[in-house]
Amino acid sequence: MAYGLLLLRAVVGLTMAGHGLQKLFGWFDGPGLKGTEGMFRKLGFPAAGALAVAAALAETSGILLALGLLTPLAASAIATAMLNAIGSVHWKNGFWSTKGGYEFNLTLLAAAIAIVATGPGRFSFDRALGWDGALSGLSRAVVVLAAAVLASAITLAVRRTSQPQLQEAPQPREQPRRAA
Repeated sequence: MAYGLLLLRAVVGLTMAGHGLQKLFGWFDGPGLKGTEGMFRKLGFPAAGALAVAAALAETSGILLALGLLTPLAASAIATAMLNAIGSVHWKNGFWSTKGGYEFNLTLLAAAIAIVATGPGRFSFDRALGWDGALSGLSRAVVVLAAAVLASAITLAVRRTSQPQLQEAPQPREQPRRAA
């Protein structure tokens, strides 16, 4: 089990960290902070620059998940980022990621929460520090998920209420035709 948890933490954590580094520094052909800010602005989020930094750091916390260090904190940040991505971009596209859906985001979210429920495992900094028992278990996973849902709900609610209402442009009136 310890090797399986190590593999799961490493793959999920480093995948998330890669996405965060794309947003933060533009690494791996990413947009960087300016591009990420533009994306959030286009999605209708206020304070798009601050949100770009928050999203980049939340995803970069995958490094903590991979190391098994402060596992619930990393999982909460990842779960919040994935819920925000699902709610603002992917939900309308349905489940399958081939159509831009939320399949990938939900998988990463579920894996992060599952790691909190089971604990980070023998090969983790939380275990080396003696924290793993106090930071894991079903009740901790429920708290982490509830915190992520609450944070995401607030973030998405602000987006919805702050989006400018699109008004339909007035249609030009047809001019009566003159007989030739």
